[in-house]
Amino acid sequence: MSAKKYLIGLTGNIATGKSTVLRMLERLGAKVIDADALVHQLMAKGMPVWQAILGEFGEGLLGPEGGIDRGKLGAIVFADAEALKRLEAIVHPAVTARVDELIRQATEPVVVVEAIKLIEAGWHRTCDALWVVTCPQEQQLERLMRMRKLSREEALLRIEAQPPQEDKAALADVVIDNSGSLKEMREQVEWEWERLGV
Repeated sequence: MSAKKYLIGLTGNIATGKSTVLRMLERLGAKVIDADALVHQLMAKGMPVWQAILGEFGEGLLGPEGGIDRGKLGAIVFADAEALKRLEAIVHPAVTARVDELIRQATEPVVVVEAIKLIEAGWHRTCDALWVVTCPQEQQLERLMRMRKLSREEALLRIEAQPPQEDKAALADVVIDNSGSLKEMREQVEWEWERLGV
């Protein structure tokens, strides 16, 4: 492999296991960039994105410490497609700029950018490969209810606010099926990593 970095775009719908795949790739030696973690950083109290979100959606979103209450924000944007678009118009440019900066700074030969909206933001077009993680909707529901303490209705709202998994999988160079065990998923990731020849 040349000195040029090999860029993997990693995506999948909510609660399909993207973050688990990201951690596996990091252990294998990739530089990993978690776009959702960047959103948290950029939305921190006092940051320009924080100010823009409050300007757009109001100070009713503030939590007791002055940060944005993501639960309140989620309740607004997952129930209203136009509100979600307005939020993305604020967040996406800032995240894109930070991701570009991190890719330039990376010294590892393989860089993985994980983002739930990777395809919608058009980032997949700049990647060498698009990896999509999938699992059955019942597993997504169970994970959201267990890990995020959501009701079944709240979990369904979040799942249904996203494009169908099949649409993302149809664009993928690699599909990681997370319907089985963690071991089975790790085997798929390791096999695809070996194919990269890094």
